[in-house]
Amino acid sequence: MSNLFKKISIFIISGILIVSFIAISILWAFSNKLPDYKFLKNYKAPVSSKVYSGNGELVSDFSTEKRIFVPYNSIPKKIINAFLSAEDKNFFSHPGVDAKGVLRAIINNISNILSSKRLEGASTITQQVAKNFLLTNEVSLNRKIKEAILAFRIERTLSKERILELYLNQIYLGGGTYGVAAASLEYFDKPITDLTYVEASLLAALPKAPSRYNPYKNKALAKFRRDLVIKNLLDNNFINSAQYNSFIKEKIKLKKRKKILLENSLYFVEDVRKNILNKFGYDKVYKDGLNIKTPLDLNLQNIASESLRNGLIAYDKRKGWRGALTNVDYTSEWFKVLKEFKLEKSFGWDLAIVKKINKFSINVETNKEESGVIEYKDISWTKKETDELLKKGDIIFVKKIKKGIYSLRQIPEVNGSIVVMDPYTGRVLAMTGGFSFRQSEFNRASQALRQPGSAFKPFIYALALENNYTPSSLVLDAPLVLEQGTDLKLWKPQNYGKKFYGPSTLRTGVEKSRNLMTVRISQDLGLNKIINFSKKLKIYENPNELLSISLGSAETTLIQLSSAYSSFINGGKLVTPILIDRIQDSEGNTILNNDNRVCNKCDEISHLGNQYPNIIDNFEQIFSQETAYQMTSILEGVIQRGTGKGLRDLNLDLAGKTGTTNNNTDTWFIGYTSKLLVGVYVGYDNPKSLGKRETGARTAMPIFKDFIKKSVKKKDARPFKVANNVVMMVVDSKTGEKASFGTKKTIIEVFKKENINKEDLIKSKINNRLKNNNVLRFY
Repeated sequence: MSNLFKKISIFIISGILIVSFIAISILWAFSNKLPDYKFLKNYKAPVSSKVYSGNGELVSDFSTEKRIFVPYNSIPKKIINAFLSAEDKNFFSHPGVDAKGVLRAIINNISNILSSKRLEGASTITQQVAKNFLLTNEVSLNRKIKEAILAFRIERTLSKERILELYLNQIYLGGGTYGVAAASLEYFDKPITDLTYVEASLLAALPKAPSRYNPYKNKALAKFRRDLVIKNLLDNNFINSAQYNSFIKEKIKLKKRKKILLENSLYFVEDVRKNILNKFGYDKVYKDGLNIKTPLDLNLQNIASESLRNGLIAYDKRKGWRGALTNVDYTSEWFKVLKEFKLEKSFGWDLAIVKKINKFSINVETNKEESGVIEYKDISWTKKETDELLKKGDIIFVKKIKKGIYSLRQIPEVNGSIVVMDPYTGRVLAMTGGFSFRQSEFNRASQALRQPGSAFKPFIYALALENNYTPSSLVLDAPLVLEQGTDLKLWKPQNYGKKFYGPSTLRTGVEKSRNLMTVRISQDLGLNKIINFSKKLKIYENPNELLSISLGSAETTLIQLSSAYSSFINGGKLVTPILIDRIQDSEGNTILNNDNRVCNKCDEISHLGNQYPNIIDNFEQIFSQETAYQMTSILEGVIQRGTGKGLRDLNLDLAGKTGTTNNNTDTWFIGYTSKLLVGVYVGYDNPKSLGKRETGARTAMPIFKDFIKKSVKKKDARPFKVANNVVMMVVDSKTGEKASFGTKKTIIEVFKKENINKEDLIKSKINNRLKNNNVLRFY
């Protein structure tokens, strides 16, 4: 008996040793191939960079994953309790692997195998951290062993709180979101601190199968899984029976973040993205969680986008109907194959298929499966009969007017851009670079190099005022022929309308946009002065040294030209367009600040006193304050008497200038109030004529007008600030001489004190200018 017992003991001990040896060998083999887990101690999850408007609204983010990192101490207990109940109730007591959970899973999986059901897992939160950070999603015994070993090691290295922090910020929760903070915004549009137990339970229900339990896809299934988590909360004593009974009765209430209004800022945001990518590189922008503060005003941005679209549509309608997008056979799912025609939701346009052509109306069905009618009054702009216009099966754009009634729409071939700026700082408050970002990401405000035409002329006149001209200086408006250089044809500039007006005041040259006067002044000033002046204002970089530059023949962008116009409002100072105010890293350190102003002795001023801080800018002075105000006064005249008189009915203090290039290829309007500058450009991407009489006053200026009408109130358009060293005087509007009794047409003119004589305030200056052969030259 003793020998038998002895043999059995030896057999058992040998078996234990063999099993132990095998287990140790397996562990040793797997341990040598495990990834390094120690980096988790200082690991920082890739966090999206956020873009904010001037008022602090979240506009966009730059990320490879939707994630907002939240430290453990900032995660509410409700969320922690919900996830522990759903995923790992013994988390704070097990060493990385839950032996009870493993045993339970083995027993349950035996019956699951026999009944062909899905196998049950027993991974702890620590194991999930090991898998998510260090391993793959491969389903194998090999991975499970590595996962368990890593879980033990992670538990020895990291605190439970750190492990849970990693898990709750890394876990995928559907809808492209990673971590509880991003998921909270995706499903409820609220921060995690505002979540209820019911909402936290829904998030905790998602890791099991994020796509299957996604509440946007299947609310019933999501509620079933959520209620299981709530039951676990009860079983784990996190909630009481009364709370449980109340919670499970609640329906799932989702709230998606509103992004429709933000679509209008896509051009602005894309320029911001390119800017910071160039400065900081991809990893810093997409993974380091930068906070990017911009000057963007969402209200002005929405108005700017709408005004631009309205103006482009109005022009396009004048050119008539071009035809349907395509033609398809009608089926119940006809709209699913037309993704290339997708537009921003903010347009309010729908795709529609033509179902029936009537004599005075067209029956359509939209991609939202709504039926309706386009009445004749809403297609009359096409100047075609309904049977000539469309046929059955045609795909078109429509816009809903009211229930069952639609208007016909088409995407304009022409395009354009609009920029809204603070002229005193250069901060860009709104920018739209085209009709639709989804149709074309090319930004016509910052990327399109185009000839500014007459919109450049004010800078020639500003330079003249800096060189002893006055607004009343007479300049000859008569035919002119100029040599341009060897092997180049003679240049014969002409006025719009091909008329000549004889000696006219400098003011008239701007107000009526006279080409011949501008060229004569440019001759007198000299080409070098003009080119250097344009470079100082950063309108051009390296323009061709031709006198035609005076008529805007060189190329620039809308944002550069608009920025240069700011000098007329801010007293002759150069401002640079600013799309980014400040950038801070994830810890709040400022790494970029574009505010060039300095607060003088701010530290010495008491916040309780009546003293105000003195803000000093360091912008470069390009021309005098007096010249700046004289030009503003002249550009006000453009609105009152010149090419911009279509704006007079706004009854606002406005100044601005139209611009039209040869053959009406590109058109512009740059205008401003005392607080706001707006630049507009209209033209084809592949340059061609906009058509006869399609000038800046007819195409670009209405867009400016629409924007001003919707965004500027009378109190916001105060009179322009008068420069110190100027004198106001009533003069004859035609001759520029001091007005006398009986003068029919007079205006109030602005003169620099240095240009005024005591005896005869203007007359001698005019006479001197008339004698200057460089200005008055006949051919």
